Amino acid sequence: MRLAFWIVILCWILFGCNPEVNRKSVGSYNHQIDSLIQEMTLYEKVGQMYQCLGRGHARVGDGQKARDLIELVKAGGVGSILVPGEVDDVEEMQRFAVEETRLGVPLFFNYDVIHGFKTIFPIPLAMSCSWDTAMVRQSHAVAALEAASAGISYNHGPMLDVSRDPRWGRVMEGNGEDPYLSSLMTRAAIQGFQGNNLKDPATIIACAKHFIGYGAVEGGRDYNTVDFGNETLYNIHLPPFIAAIEENVGSVMTSFNVVESVPTVAHQKLLKNLLRNDLAFDGIVISDFGSVGELIKHGYAMDNSQATSQAISATVDIEMQSRNYHQHIKQLVEKGVIDEVLIDSAVRRILQKKFELGLFDNPYRFSTPGKIQNITLSHSHRKKAKESAMRSMVLLKNNGLLPIKEEVKKIAVIGPFANSKDILGRWSAKGDTIYAVSLVDGLKDQFPGCEINFLDVGDFWDDKQLPENRIKRLANSADLVLLALGEPKEMSAEAASRANLTIPGNQDRIAEIVQQAGKPIALVLFNGRPLTIGWYQDHVDAILEVWYPGTEGGNAIAQVLAGEYNPSGKLTMTFPRAVGQIPIYYNHYNTGRPASSSSYSSKYIDITNGPLYPFGFGLSYSSFEYSDISLTKNELNSSDEITATVNVMNTGDYVGEEVVQLYIRDHVGEIVRPVKELKGFRKVSLNPSESKEISFKINSEMLKYWSPVSKDYVLESGTFSVMIGPNSSQLANQTFELTLK
Repeated sequence: MRLAFWIVILCWILFGCNPEVNRKSVGSYNHQIDSLIQEMTLYEKVGQMYQCLGRGHARVGDGQKARDLIELVKAGGVGSILVPGEVDDVEEMQRFAVEETRLGVPLFFNYDVIHGFKTIFPIPLAMSCSWDTAMVRQSHAVAALEAASAGISYNHGPMLDVSRDPRWGRVMEGNGEDPYLSSLMTRAAIQGFQGNNLKDPATIIACAKHFIGYGAVEGGRDYNTVDFGNETLYNIHLPPFIAAIEENVGSVMTSFNVVESVPTVAHQKLLKNLLRNDLAFDGIVISDFGSVGELIKHGYAMDNSQATSQAISATVDIEMQSRNYHQHIKQLVEKGVIDEVLIDSAVRRILQKKFELGLFDNPYRFSTPGKIQNITLSHSHRKKAKESAMRSMVLLKNNGLLPIKEEVKKIAVIGPFANSKDILGRWSAKGDTIYAVSLVDGLKDQFPGCEINFLDVGDFWDDKQLPENRIKRLANSADLVLLALGEPKEMSAEAASRANLTIPGNQDRIAEIVQQAGKPIALVLFNGRPLTIGWYQDHVDAILEVWYPGTEGGNAIAQVLAGEYNPSGKLTMTFPRAVGQIPIYYNHYNTGRPASSSSYSSKYIDITNGPLYPFGFGLSYSSFEYSDISLTKNELNSSDEITATVNVMNTGDYVGEEVVQLYIRDHVGEIVRPVKELKGFRKVSLNPSESKEISFKINSEMLKYWSPVSKDYVLESGTFSVMIGPNSSQLANQTFELTLK
């Protein structure tokens, strides 16, 4: 290693550094960082701010671009590598950085680890439907361990964008439409990725994305314009990011959209003032892929030099993939357009995280080729993936068909997902479908006494003619038909917005043919977003929403269908009846003319206002009965609390889990308030005929909101409703008064 590198390490030893330092303590490495920055040339500083593509990316490969990358690393011109390749590539590039550069500063190796690394878990939208933060934390901890063993140190996830529009393909990466639930899932995900100490070799830096408002793109069209006021910004889109910062997330990624007609990657009001100053975020801010250069296409920058200046001035520390920083910062500093102090601040934040990760102690800590085979796709990890998939599934309809009864001896599985292993979903990192369990394979293992027949038929793009006679014969010969239908993964992810949310291609025709056979039918739905499935609600006997369930998907589905696991998932995004209702969400405002008030009211003339399935909805093989709500008192002051209690009884024949949900409404406010807001939930397991008392503590902190009138969070006296029930549409109600003394 170079002499300067050893000088830095010596300083570290002399000044001391407790390896168990709390991640929030940023002062421990000041001397080392000061020494490094003083040693750095401007070129080397800029290098820390450049994230380039690695050998694992198709644009680099093993040709001249790969050789150019090596030379750039040796020159100190790179600080992090995105999609670095295999673990051997990681070790080699790290060796170039720490042993063949002047200062020996180690590299970050970045990847998008969204719902697993090699063992793939259900997509995040699915996992949020578990309402199980412990499970979410565990799932991301497994992903972090597998990623770290392959050399990854810096993750581009989790995604925190709140979205009320299922046309947007990226809803599959988020936690749904509710800011409170999304905040809890955010905390769990970051705890899973980062653990208690970033020096733990099983952890990786998490990155909260995308800041901010990306989920509110107009028309649900990716990369599109965002237009909302501060009330929506603070009360809907900001809470998950506040939760992330409170969990000391290491990094925040900017979004592609504009807010207030300014692209977020250059938005000083949002990044410098709100994120850095108001929220006190002192970690790394990274641009999204190529978004600095896109300031020109937005019409916000004349050229790449101005775009660079705008992003730097907004405190964006790392530019992902594109080379505007690399090509223009030096000249901008020399001309006095930007102050080198801004560059030093950015580099300081980057180096801080490299020290916190322990990369200066052991630059190779993340590359463990000898352990990879024992860690990734282990029995333990696959078991956790299966549990996660089962807990994420939502039973949308059941007329008693499920669980599958003993008298069923012949099952027909029909549809494009019948025996498909392509059930991982997008953003599945290093997941390989070869290791996935298909629905048919899971059924054969689960029902050895049944005859399982299948047809992999159906086309997502409606390009192929269906073998209608074969479908009819198979349906007619079965005791039960499972329709394995849905979206291909390509239809549900980034750049995969849809204007039509029906099950695509000729799959509806498959369902019509099967329905004509008159046999019991269950729809097993594979998808990454809410779909408009009203026909299926009317014409099939059961609907099980399985999302993209991950590596163990087939086994998980089979166990749920068999009743070995009683489904307990609840929707975290509303399912519309028709696309024309979108955006549709539970925590909406009332109008001056609510739908039931008169003929001249806020309603559709061709369908009802309500959704097909509301937020929080999900059935069980059992049934649950709620008592009325009791309150310990009917008046609350700012320093007190009220306890709201219900009794929940399992009135069915199966052991089941129920998610008991608490909503609150503020009847009159400084600004109009939503008709209800989720404020708490409890997941309770009950035996048949068993009942439990479920209590929620309500205090004044839960009643605050951000008001553009006061330009702050406010608490107001007045009447509030407490609502408790199994979903956002079926709620018992009580009221109390808040008095401020």
